[in-house]
Amino acid sequence: MVLVACFGAALLVAVLLSGLAARSVLSTSLLFLVAGALVSDGFLGLIHITPDSPIVAATADLALFTVLFTDGMHVAFSSLRSAWRNPARALGLGMPLAFVGMALVTHFLVGLDWTTSFLVGAVLAPTDPVFASAIVGRKEVPARLRQLLNVESGLNDGLALPVVLVLIAAAGPTSPHFEASLPTIGLELAGGLVLGVALPVLVHLLVRVPVLGAEAKLQPLLPLATGVLLYAACHLTGANPYLAAFSAGAVLASVSPESKATFEPLGEALAELSKFAALLVFGALLTPRLFGDLSLGGYVAVALAILLIRPASLLISLVRSRIDRREQLVAAWFGPKGFASVVYGLLVLQAGIPQGEQAYTLIAVCIAASIAVHSSSDVPVARLFHVDVPVLPAPVDDGEGAPARGPRTTPAIPTQATADTLAKEHPDART
Repeated sequence: MVLVACFGAALLVAVLLSGLAARSVLSTSLLFLVAGALVSDGFLGLIHITPDSPIVAATADLALFTVLFTDGMHVAFSSLRSAWRNPARALGLGMPLAFVGMALVTHFLVGLDWTTSFLVGAVLAPTDPVFASAIVGRKEVPARLRQLLNVESGLNDGLALPVVLVLIAAAGPTSPHFEASLPTIGLELAGGLVLGVALPVLVHLLVRVPVLGAEAKLQPLLPLATGVLLYAACHLTGANPYLAAFSAGAVLASVSPESKATFEPLGEALAELSKFAALLVFGALLTPRLFGDLSLGGYVAVALAILLIRPASLLISLVRSRIDRREQLVAAWFGPKGFASVVYGLLVLQAGIPQGEQAYTLIAVCIAASIAVHSSSDVPVARLFHVDVPVLPAPVDDGEGAPARGPRTTPAIPTQATADTLAKEHPDART
């Protein structure tokens, strides 16, 4: 109950400051991270959470599933078919470059063996633009940039997971609960994809049965019921829940756009709540001792991961693409580490590999630094993509004494009411 009270207090403060955060460098994500750290054993000692506490893995897992499910709804197959090249570049070239670059930095600066170094690279390769919501959530940001970040973050989690599991197995896990083999990993991914495609299609077919149908006020609960069933089915069958979540969201948006539209407000709220809860719990793990355990080389590795490795790898992958230079730089900068890295980092720690604790320390500090830096810079960067206030055509006399709408050589001066309306519709427009 102390943890629930802390979450409620942090949520209240976040809501009260959300207006200020939407137009400044203040970040609600960072607020929950700091709140979790303050109430943990490292500071006030109000809650007692360790990396092996069940609530840590549960909240991170649920948050990642929820975020991927809602993100998938923003990527319908119809739009993906027409704009797949840039995400394919980021996933096919940018992600492997970041993976190898992080492994090299980890080995030479932190001193971990090659297997564990590549494991750290695989854990930190996925990105999570949920911590840069002002970029992916603002309509003034070009659609192809938002789609690039959304598709990349949605697919790279599932692509990194098999590599993480194989490398954990190669590093020599000592935990009796960990078992990973190539056939097992393949079955998990295939099962997640099958469930993620089949369940939304089945629900859509049920809705079209003449005697069935959702009442208007209950329609938003239909995708929610689908997500809950999918989450349970994945964990009961051992299928990969993250690939299932993203594919289910994309399938749902494609076969039932009206369901996606009705669920969107509820889905965004649920994603925000799960994200905040996971950040509070993860923040409780960020004790002074954890930061003290990381060597100087580890901090250099963290800085290089954020400032060099991700930006350079994505810029290389986008060479000769049709995205202009400014959009490339923004996409390269926003590669925050998020819930996928938290979940995979906990897998590394709980597997009991020889250098698992050192690897987890580096991963946790890198995630915390990435959340702090990226979630605080999204609003200033989003403002680079300004929206000009549209000029309204002025009334023109049609010769019969009644003004008619038509073009003029000089723009009309809007009235105060018009200016107020435009200000509401375009809050980030220039004066």
